[in-house]
Amino acid sequence: MPKQVVKKKSYCDDARPCTLPADQTAEQIAALAWAIAHPARVRIVRLLISRNACVCGEIVDEMPLAQSTVSQHLKILKESGLVQGEVDGPRVCYCINPEKLAVLKSMVASL
Repeated sequence: MPKQVVKKKSYCDDARPCTLPADQTAEQIAALAWAIAHPARVRIVRLLISRNACVCGEIVDEMPLAQSTVSQHLKILKESGLVQGEVDGPRVCYCINPEKLAVLKSMVASL
């Protein structure tokens, strides 16, 4: 007996204009995707996830980049909310924001 092919519902049909449903999370997904769109930022996020405490000053030692470049990547991650920074004397300690990380994971899984 031949297999029946089940046609999945498509948002677009060749007989009519293609329309997509409204997506209220698109901007948030795009902003978080931008935050991890560079390999250095992915490495920083992974480093922070692997630590149980905030990291102070060690990030530059772990990266093959200049301190100013690492600072720029951290700034982008902080602006997205994925990373939190707290001033501790002359240095800043960074840690992952678990709530924002959970949002990112959920949104990527829903794609």
